[in-house]
Amino acid sequence: MSRDSLEYDVLIVGGGPAGLSAAIRLRQLAEAAHLDLNVCLLEKGSEIGAHTLSGAVIETRALDELLPEWRTINAPISTEVATDEFYFLTGLDSSIRVPRVFVPASMRNQGNYIVSLGDVCRWLGEQAEQLGVDIFPGFAAAQLLLGDDGVVRGVTTGEMGLSATGKPKESHEAGINILAKQTVFAEGSRGHLGRQLIERFNLSTEADPQHYALGLKEIWEVVPSKHKVGKVVHGAGWPLTKESRGGFFLYHTDNSQVVVGLIVDLNYTNPYLRPYEEFQRLKHNPLIRNVLEGGTRIAYGARSITKGGLNSLPKQTVRGGLVIGCNAGTLNFAKIKGTHTAMKSGIVAAETIFEAFESGEGAGAGAELTAFYDKLHRSWLFDELHQARNFGSALHKLGVFWGGVFNYLEQSILRGRFPLTLRNRQKDHEALCLAAESQPIDYPRPDGVISFDMLSSVYISNTNHVDDQPCHLTLKDEQLPIIKNYVNYAGPESRYCPAGVYEFVEAGDTVRLQINSQNCVHCKTCDIKDPEQNIVWVPPEGGGGPNYQNM
Repeated sequence: MSRDSLEYDVLIVGGGPAGLSAAIRLRQLAEAAHLDLNVCLLEKGSEIGAHTLSGAVIETRALDELLPEWRTINAPISTEVATDEFYFLTGLDSSIRVPRVFVPASMRNQGNYIVSLGDVCRWLGEQAEQLGVDIFPGFAAAQLLLGDDGVVRGVTTGEMGLSATGKPKESHEAGINILAKQTVFAEGSRGHLGRQLIERFNLSTEADPQHYALGLKEIWEVVPSKHKVGKVVHGAGWPLTKESRGGFFLYHTDNSQVVVGLIVDLNYTNPYLRPYEEFQRLKHNPLIRNVLEGGTRIAYGARSITKGGLNSLPKQTVRGGLVIGCNAGTLNFAKIKGTHTAMKSGIVAAETIFEAFESGEGAGAGAELTAFYDKLHRSWLFDELHQARNFGSALHKLGVFWGGVFNYLEQSILRGRFPLTLRNRQKDHEALCLAAESQPIDYPRPDGVISFDMLSSVYISNTNHVDDQPCHLTLKDEQLPIIKNYVNYAGPESRYCPAGVYEFVEAGDTVRLQINSQNCVHCKTCDIKDPEQNIVWVPPEGGGGPNYQNM
C-alpha cells in the first residue's frame, strides 16, 4: 500500500497533560535558543480533551513551571479547594467522618484546584498551537514504525474507511507514516503503542507488574442550596469490601455542579463484581444522595487509572523514543493525583530531547536518550513517587484499615522514609477467584433518579463509532472467552466493562460472546482485567469513542 509520509523532529502521541506539556516545553526551549525544531502531536479523539477524563483535583506545581503566567491567560482553573473532608462508609445508610489529623498528609488538598481536565487539556492545546506545534486530532497512532535495527522511527496513523470485514470502502484513506527523530509516547493509561514498546523491548523486567484501577465518574447539576463551591470529599469503605478496594470522591465545582465518582482497584477477586453497579449503589448512601437529590445527571464516563507508581515504573527510553506520563505510570497514588506528575514527566522528557538536539546528539534518528533518567532522579517527580512507593502495596497486603494506618504513619509521620519497600507482584488479571468459589452479588435495580441503567449512561458519554468498521476489541483466540472465562469465571467480561460492550448470548446448549463495540468508552478495562489476557484493545477509526465535555 502506498502511504504518504510526513517528517518531524519530534512526534508526540497523545494529547493529554503529559504530551501537551512536552510539546509546549519543547517549543519554548526551541524559541528561546532560536533552534528550528518542528513538533507534531497526534490525538485519537475528535478534539483535544474528547477522551480526557479525571476527577479532578489538581496541584499546579508543574503548571507553575511550564506556564507561570497561567492565571492571567484564561486558564480554566479557578475553583480553589475550600473545604476538604474524608469519610469511611460503613454501610448503605451510614458513614464516619475521619478527623483531619488522621488523614495522611498526602491526601490533603488545601491550595489545590477542582477542574475539568478535559477543559485544561483544550486550553493547553491552544497554548501549544500558539507556540507552533502541529496538532492533528482525530488521527489515531495505530502502528509503530520500527527500523530493521529496532529503532523507533515514528508511527503509522490508522486507516479510514475500512468495512467491518477489513475491506476498503469508497471513503477509504490509507494511514500516513509520520516519521520523527524522537517519538514520545504519551497515550495515557494502558496506551496501545506504549504497551507494545514495553512488551517488545522487555522494559518492565526489573519492575513490579503494573497495577490499575477503573475510575467511573458522573457530573450532576444540583439544587443550588446543596452546592458548596470548592468542597472536596474523599472516602473509602462501602460498597467495596475486602474482596475489592478503592474509594470515592465528590467535588463541588462551579455553576451548581458536582462531580461524583468511584475508583475500583482492578485486582478485585470476585468475578461477580460489577464496578458500574457498585458506583450506582454508592450514590444511595446519604452522604452522597442528599447532595444529588433534586438534581440532574448530565454526563458519565469511565477510564482506567495506572497506579503502580515507582515500583511498577518500566524503563522509559528506547532508541528513538520515550514513554511518559500515565503511559508509563507516573501517577502519585498516595495523593490520588496524576496530572501534575504527568506534566512534569513531559517537561523532563522535553528538556532531555531539546538538550540532545541542541548538542547535535539528537539530530540523527535513533538515539536513546538515557540522560532522561538523570534528570528524572534529580526532579521533584522522583522524590514524590519515592515517598509514595509503599502506599498501594500497603493497602493490598494489609487491607483498608491496617493499610490505612501504615499509610498514615508513613506519609504523615515518616514522610515516606520507611526503610523498606513493600512489593505487590501479583498481576491484576490473575486475582480473580473461580466462580464456584465466589459469592454472586445481588445488585438493586436502578431507580432512574439517583441510579441509572448502563445504556442510558453510555448515551450521555456522547460515545460514537463509525458503524461499518473493523471491531477494535480484538481477541487473540475467539474460543477462550467460552471455554475458559465463561466456564471458570462465569463470563466476567459482561461485568467488568462499564459500558455494556460484552454480552454472553445463550442459544440452547451453545453460548457465544457478543461484542458491542459501538458502546466502548475506551476505558481499557477489558485489556487489563481479562484473566486470559485474550482481549487486545486497538484504536478504532480516528475520532471514534466518547466525546467528553467538561470531564
